[in-house]
Amino acid sequence: MASAVSEIAAGATAGPDVAVGATGLVDDEPVQPWQYDRSRAPVAVKVLVAGGFGVGKTTFVSSVSEITPLRTEAVMTQASVPTDDLSGTPDKSTTTVAMDFGRITLDDDLVLYVYGTPGQERFWFMWDDLVRGAIGGLVLADTRRLRDCFPALDYFETCGLPYAVAVNHFEGSRSYDVEDVREALTIPPSVPVVIMDARRRATVVESLLTLVGHALDATPE
Repeated sequence: MASAVSEIAAGATAGPDVAVGATGLVDDEPVQPWQYDRSRAPVAVKVLVAGGFGVGKTTFVSSVSEITPLRTEAVMTQASVPTDDLSGTPDKSTTTVAMDFGRITLDDDLVLYVYGTPGQERFWFMWDDLVRGAIGGLVLADTRRLRDCFPALDYFETCGLPYAVAVNHFEGSRSYDVEDVREALTIPPSVPVVIMDARRRATVVESLLTLVGHALDATPE
């Protein structure tokens, strides 16, 4: 797996700079075995998490990150009323204005840098910067507002970036089979679709593993 990951990670964008302590390790973070032996350093790759406003991207990144996640949330004010549609998320009071960032070590030879994109249309211009160096994208979908994930699907299709779809299950919402979601979104059979809960780390990890596996399969030898 390491060799395959290395091929697609060539030129991949690393995560943002972080402060390090006197030992050369990041302060207040768990020490990984490879940090004592640089010959064992894992490959680091970048993935995007996209989707509509309020679909759970910030929660997704926060649930899975092994470091304190970077968030760029701002409180919404009355000034945003003419441009932001809150009908589907009436209780939401904040919005991501730049990105969410987290990191997860999947195994000894692979570290994922996870970037959550802003969901509101007025911040979509940032996607072009965030997508650089990414090996794949995960589109989060809410079955109550499936149309909100179409911009992310269209964007990844246009970029030619391998992607998967993760249906984020919200309490009180109706459950649908994977194939029902696939048909509603007109997603080709080659694109993975999974059901997960952004609050539950295990399901978030599974969705990321699905994306990475798909990205590897979609990458030419």
